[in-house]
Amino acid sequence: MTEEVKRRYHAPQRAEQATARRASLVDAAAKLFAEHGYAATTMPAIADRAGVSLRTAHAAFGTKSRLLRAVWDRALKGDLGEEPMADRPWYLEVLEQPDPHRQLELVARHSRIVKERIGPILKVIRGGAETEPDLAELWELIQSDFRTNQKAIVESLAAKGALRDSLDVERGADILWTLNNPDVWLLLVDRRGWSPAQWEAWFLDAAGNQLIG
Repeated sequence: MTEEVKRRYHAPQRAEQATARRASLVDAAAKLFAEHGYAATTMPAIADRAGVSLRTAHAAFGTKSRLLRAVWDRALKGDLGEEPMADRPWYLEVLEQPDPHRQLELVARHSRIVKERIGPILKVIRGGAETEPDLAELWELIQSDFRTNQKAIVESLAAKGALRDSLDVERGADILWTLNNPDVWLLLVDRRGWSPAQWEAWFLDAAGNQLIG
């Protein structure tokens, strides 16, 4: 076997190992952030929990804040793929749904699924945003991206002629962004003890009444 053939043979294996190491680091970081918070969690502790060297951890993610973003991205999307939320099949299904009532049902269902997944790390980010610059920056990015995604849903309602006559797209986007906001989820589910199913039913009812009447 030539040296070139050997390199081609081992390349997929090295890529798989690198992917596995990244996943282990994200798993470890997610658990430690949830257990101890962002400030108290160190890169050496994350590397140790993941079973890799600190050098490997830094090579994979560089900094703790970048690792936090990877934890957030995986929680939000469900995997470590680079495909943005706006291109995810479930989100496109929401936008392409022709029936506005069914569309909001899909929004409610998928929002509940995503929020159940992001709940633990969401608390870490929200709780530290007032004192940790890295978390504050990420929280602002989450809010900005989230409103953009909600506005696209409202635009699709407006294109169907389903948006209430008293609303324009910007006001409708503000309403949906508020109802579906991570802060509201934390208030009702985390602080007040609502079940995710209760939140989903409330959100669907409120969004329907506010946006399409």
